[in-house]
Amino acid sequence: MTAKVEVLELSERSSRFRLSNTTPAFANSIRRAMLADVPTFAIDDLNLYNNTSVLYDEQLGLRLALVPLSTENMDDYTTQEECTCEDGCPSCEVSITLNAEGPKMVYSGDLISSDPGVQPADANIPIIELKDDQRMMLEALAHKGFGKDNAKWQAGIACGYKNLPVIHVNGCDKCGLCVSECPKGIIYLDDEGAKVADEDLLDCILCKLCEEACEIDAISVKEDESSFLFTVESDGSYTSEQLIINAGNTIKAKATEMKEILSNL
Repeated sequence: MTAKVEVLELSERSSRFRLSNTTPAFANSIRRAMLADVPTFAIDDLNLYNNTSVLYDEQLGLRLALVPLSTENMDDYTTQEECTCEDGCPSCEVSITLNAEGPKMVYSGDLISSDPGVQPADANIPIIELKDDQRMMLEALAHKGFGKDNAKWQAGIACGYKNLPVIHVNGCDKCGLCVSECPKGIIYLDDEGAKVADEDLLDCILCKLCEEACEIDAISVKEDESSFLFTVESDGSYTSEQLIINAGNTIKAKATEMKEILSNL
């Protein structure tokens, strides 16, 4: 069985695609990989030198940890667990500094990274508003990690799928009840009875209200267990296309590793 992919929408941060001729297990592995197994950088530790703002140090750390960081050279870095150093080194961490004095609104674009390839995905994320005479000076340390360990490393913020529907109509009496009950308005009547255009099937939410409304059981709605509609949204660490591709590569690498382990038993 060879899976097929049809891209329906593709933009920098979001995408929709149809994955067909595959199993629910494989579809779910793609979803889980996008959420948990694609590595990103996130601020993980702070060295605070001055903080006279209204935020406690811990609150400031939580805010900075959730600023998405895009990385051009992810493969050049390793995780802290895999690194041979003891206290952090250029191979496993990136230093990001912030020096601001009020009155001003501090944004993610004010963060200065030691690696030009590791930058906030958006420059306009508000961090804190400093009032007169308030000051903030710190060094943030960003590390490579995975969403399965903490949400701050989760590149996919809205990754889900649904089964595509299979709608059959047989013996329709053109009463129109299914048309009026459909919340998405995708059912219409023609000379032969109730119909759903192929392109409108993607909008079906499988509520089956049309099926329940039909008094002669002329319409049936079922799930196609081998076809799935994915909706993907990235936090900006990757483009949506990169996120999907990296998820697929992660699954491939894990499968290859398992094959090698089994072959050596």
